[in-house]
Amino acid sequence: MRCPYCDNDGAKVLDSRPANENKSIRRRRECEKCHKRFTTFEMVEETPLIVIKKDGSREEFMRDKILRGLIRACEKRPVSVERLEKIVSEVEQELRNTAHTEVKSIEIGESVMEQLHPVDEVAYVRFASVYRQFKDINMFMKELNHLLHKSPLHIDKNE
Repeated sequence: MRCPYCDNDGAKVLDSRPANENKSIRRRRECEKCHKRFTTFEMVEETPLIVIKKDGSREEFMRDKILRGLIRACEKRPVSVERLEKIVSEVEQELRNTAHTEVKSIEIGESVMEQLHPVDEVAYVRFASVYRQFKDINMFMKELNHLLHKSPLHIDKNE
């Protein structure tokens, strides 16, 4: 490890500990020449995840795009940003666990909706309406009917 102060190649590790939810290691080091201390982080380099869009184009997976969509869907709903970040992390981890380097955007959207449904049904319908690009009220009603039959709180129409 090269010292950032004197450019010497020798540095000893004084302390190591996990960081970033065990995704990296924080190391406290001391230069063997100038004796100044500095911190380094070591992490596994992940293979980029490529998203195949509906039009066939490709782009790198961006967590922030999913999070922004979820925040919009949950506007004025009792869902914390922390919960939304957890959904994004779970979706990303699920995608990375498949060991595929490319994934279709439709798979990502379906996974997000699967995670969002038990959290907030209104947000789920909002997200689905944008994601599935409902063209008319019939498509919207079909999704609502599907949701009603899936929901544990099924309301009888005769009540």
